[in-house]
Amino acid sequence: MPQPSDTPIDRTLPYLMTCVFTVFLVTGAALPALPLHIHDDLGFSAFTVGLVSGAQFAAALLCRLWSGTISDRRGPRFAVIAGLGLAVLAGLLYLASVMTAGDPMLSIAILLIGRVLLGGAESFIMIGAQSWCLSLAGSRTVGKMIAWIGTAMFVALALGAPLGSFLYATWGFSSIGWATLAGATATWLLIVAVPPIRPAPQRRKATKQVLKAVWVPGMAMAFSSLGYGIMTAFAVLLFVQQGWQPAWLSFTAFAVALMVARVFFGPLPDRLGGARTAMIFIVIHSAGLALIWLSPCAWLAFVGSSMAGFGYALVYPGLGMEAVARTPAEARGLAMGVYTAFIDLALGLFAPLLGLLANVIGLSQIFLITALLALCAVPIAAWLRSHPGPRIP
Repeated sequence: MPQPSDTPIDRTLPYLMTCVFTVFLVTGAALPALPLHIHDDLGFSAFTVGLVSGAQFAAALLCRLWSGTISDRRGPRFAVIAGLGLAVLAGLLYLASVMTAGDPMLSIAILLIGRVLLGGAESFIMIGAQSWCLSLAGSRTVGKMIAWIGTAMFVALALGAPLGSFLYATWGFSSIGWATLAGATATWLLIVAVPPIRPAPQRRKATKQVLKAVWVPGMAMAFSSLGYGIMTAFAVLLFVQQGWQPAWLSFTAFAVALMVARVFFGPLPDRLGGARTAMIFIVIHSAGLALIWLSPCAWLAFVGSSMAGFGYALVYPGLGMEAVARTPAEARGLAMGVYTAFIDLALGLFAPLLGLLANVIGLSQIFLITALLALCAVPIAAWLRSHPGPRIP
């Protein structure tokens, strides 16, 4: 954790990390439970699992520019509180979905809406927290701040996976709904006590500059994030299918390795440069996904999950540095929103398609396909390194 200090960023960062941690803890609890609930309890196929999982990313995509603009204009605190309100509604819809489980089509429809709202919540909370940190931090610690907020998210996801497995096995999917509702409410009570910051004055051309500057690092992030989407949607199903137990450890290993990499190597993008760091870690991430595909036994598959998480750890902050460095200071929320939207676009489109493909060629094969797609980000990152571009004041 960051060391205590009297600076505004060090006073505010623990609150923001706690906020992100709590919300994504309940989000992570749904990761092992959601595929099993949809497949086993409601009787739907892997395609439906991918569709419902991808709906969260698609909704987050639609909210990225909106959440970034609101964060810049109304302040990041307002964006975070709005996201928490959406998370509360998502928890209520999870409970309504369980209550209508006797009608699987109605239940899955309500669950789909809940996932859509949770995607919007994720967008507002993450973009608000990131832009809050970037507004308080100096330009020399951009990568570090992005990494710290992301670390809180993945620590929560790592702990959420075994928590979700326990809750689902003990009380069923309704417990996930109650956890989501309680977590979002408790976090709202925490964040309303944090003083807001004044938004920076806006320039009319900021949006156009952001869109022009961010699309290249965004494309690289889209390719390299497919592995994260596959791990969240299909890793548990693959490990159950192969008899590799405990299946929830597949994503927990991914998240724990990511956390370790960010704790020990978090400042690396600020030292080596964002693009160079991303190139190195994309290769590690891709190798981990390929190892899962090749694995003949459980322990090797868990090693592959860990490698994939370790590699993914510094891709987002590394390429995020490249995005922020090319955009105006008063539009950092919008920049992070546009940048992250490329992840949601890739996952929202490809998660259902890869689920449909898994029905034809098998679950393990899509891990190889995703590993190859991730490598497409390497030449893009290399181009960014050789074309740093002017920093916009």
